[in-house]
Amino acid sequence: MKWIKEVFKTEKPIIAMCHFQAMPGDPRYDYNKGMDYVIESAFNDLVALQEGDVDAIMFSNEFSMPYLTKTHPITSIAMARIIGELKKEIKKPFGVNVLWDPTASIDLAVATGASFVREIFTGVYASDFGIWNTNIGEVSRHRDALRANNIKLLFNIVPEAAKYLASREIEDIAKTTVFNNLPDGVCVSGSTAGAETDSSILKRVKNCIKDTAVFVNTGVRLNNVEEKLSIADGAVVGTTFKKDGEFFNGVDKNRVKEFMDKVKSIR
Repeated sequence: MKWIKEVFKTEKPIIAMCHFQAMPGDPRYDYNKGMDYVIESAFNDLVALQEGDVDAIMFSNEFSMPYLTKTHPITSIAMARIIGELKKEIKKPFGVNVLWDPTASIDLAVATGASFVREIFTGVYASDFGIWNTNIGEVSRHRDALRANNIKLLFNIVPEAAKYLASREIEDIAKTTVFNNLPDGVCVSGSTAGAETDSSILKRVKNCIKDTAVFVNTGVRLNNVEEKLSIADGAVVGTTFKKDGEFFNGVDKNRVKEFMDKVKSIR
């Protein structure tokens, strides 16, 4: 996985989530505080993550609950504004994820200069959001039309809050996803943000697609990061970096630094 070292400047990278507060059009958006509050919150989290020395940042509209599988234009427009305001402060490689809209995620990556995108690109699911369908052929051609093939695509093959409509073994999903779609990497998740990813499932995925990067996508903590990185090629980390390890809190720089010190000792 030569591209991992090229993008993240290290092996076994830790991609830290910078979760945006609810934005215009979202049910939880605070119209009194407005976008200035959203930008300030994102800035504070970005600074804490970078001072804690994570390897990369992923910007996501995590608090746009409940999520859409085809987002309204205002979402990616607002996200582009936030990243644009923060751009001069971003010192790490960064990626984006517009939950849960692959086309909008690629558009945002192109507009902001992101290096990678994480999304649900393939499969049909029964989910909390209803029947969740995808069209990777269309999305791939959209990326090509934008001449954005340099943007790495991380496929989440175990979507949170969803299950394949057909009964398929995880090995089959991993193998066919790689064969048919040539992802740069795949992500394996628990049931929700912050829920630990099952190490046995993670291992089964890695064992059957040894030449493709596999990232553990949720629930990596100080007490399990060594185990997870012994299997995976990297990790996406969000909740454990928050104050008291609580999903809705802001980032705690001390928790980030403690976690990254352990990761560096492992690497």
